[in-house]
Amino acid sequence: MRFAAITLALATPSLAQAAAWEIDPPDSYVAFSAKHLMVSTVRGEFTKVSGTFDLDDKDLTKSSIGVTIDVASIDTREAKRDGHLRSPDFFDVANHPSITFQSKSIKKSGKGYKIAGDLTVRGVTKPVTLDVTSASAEMTDPWGGVRRAFSAKVSIKRSDFGMSWNKTLDKGGVLVSDEIAIQIELTLLKKK
Repeated sequence: MRFAAITLALATPSLAQAAAWEIDPPDSYVAFSAKHLMVSTVRGEFTKVSGTFDLDDKDLTKSSIGVTIDVASIDTREAKRDGHLRSPDFFDVANHPSITFQSKSIKKSGKGYKIAGDLTVRGVTKPVTLDVTSASAEMTDPWGGVRRAFSAKVSIKRSDFGMSWNKTLDKGGVLVSDEIAIQIELTLLKKK
């Protein structure tokens, strides 16, 4: 399944110490995996992701994130499946072309962070908490751009967002799992 547009924004009450960053689309993606036929795992990704981060390096908990995913960019390496995922049975891209995430709070958690926010899929908004698994320091690339990267993960139930289509298997179980594991890999460019 591909998430067409993901908007990830970190919002803070005071951005005096914050720096503005934007997602670098060619080096960013949102991947997902689901059980198929109860035995195999199907993986896919959304290849078009955009968004902004306002990051306060003195206190990342005061940062804000907004991400948008272009749902039509979904790619599972199977054209027929991708077409079905874009249909009203799943993402209904014609009526809901984007998936968005807007942060509400960021908290330190062990060596990482938890980002709580609102995820909107198919026009349904639910609270989710992203588990940030890595965050790099900023570095300068060979062309003078300042970059950093973030990795995060979360699991959701697709039925929570109105995606309940399924088929029952003859030996029990269903064609597609309700639980979807999501892996987020974002490269950010500092705005000049």
